[in-house]
Amino acid sequence: MKKVRDIPNLAPEAQVQDTFDPQAIGPDEGFDKEIGPERTCIVTRTKGSPETMIRFVLGPDLAVVPDIRQKLPGRGVWVTARADKVAEAVKRQAFARGFKTKAVASANLPDELDALLRQDCLQFLSLVNKAGLAITGFAKVEAAIEAGQIAGILHAADAGADGIRKVGQALRRRFGEDQHRPQIKLFTGEQLDLALGRTNVIHAALLTGAASAALVTRCRRLMDYRSTVLPLRDGRVFASPEGSAGLEDHRAGENNSE
Repeated sequence: MKKVRDIPNLAPEAQVQDTFDPQAIGPDEGFDKEIGPERTCIVTRTKGSPETMIRFVLGPDLAVVPDIRQKLPGRGVWVTARADKVAEAVKRQAFARGFKTKAVASANLPDELDALLRQDCLQFLSLVNKAGLAITGFAKVEAAIEAGQIAGILHAADAGADGIRKVGQALRRRFGEDQHRPQIKLFTGEQLDLALGRTNVIHAALLTGAASAALVTRCRRLMDYRSTVLPLRDGRVFASPEGSAGLEDHRAGENNSE
């Protein structure tokens, strides 16, 4: 095996994590060998379900690789699924301690993981569209809401506040104040266009179905990742513009839905 210092083309911003105290963590803490429904975050040392964490494995040349679908081979470590915790793992060299070996973690790992989670959502949106579960156009979205078979609503990040407000009003008329139909404002209009194979997508309805429910789960994971607080679980707009996250964005979305 090559020494880490001999790795060619290693990005200058990558951090070679090669210092760790074997006593800092218990035997195999954070590894996949944990049994039961919970995993241990290598940063916070708290336990949680795999759905609330991101798995990482060591790739070629000891690079730290995110495994967002939890299917890559090899032993893995787990980090709470939030960008600030991933950044802390890089800064504190937690990957080296977790893997108990040298690990090369990119300084841009939090942003790279954000892009992976976003792309996973958009790819799944394409599958939802192919399954005939995505409706676009303001009038058609309103009609779909009135029909009642709605799993969620997509708004382009640049959608006007008035349009979002009107959709929110339609949801409340149909489902009441506690309608629990999420409104998702995480993607640009261009990203929605590409995923849906259409142009000028501003609003889209996700019809009830297993694929739509799975997409909403992925979108919640992306928003949670960009947040520094536990988000609310209601039917109002959850949004996190690229480059920022947190309760302020979430509340801004709520105000738009009034």
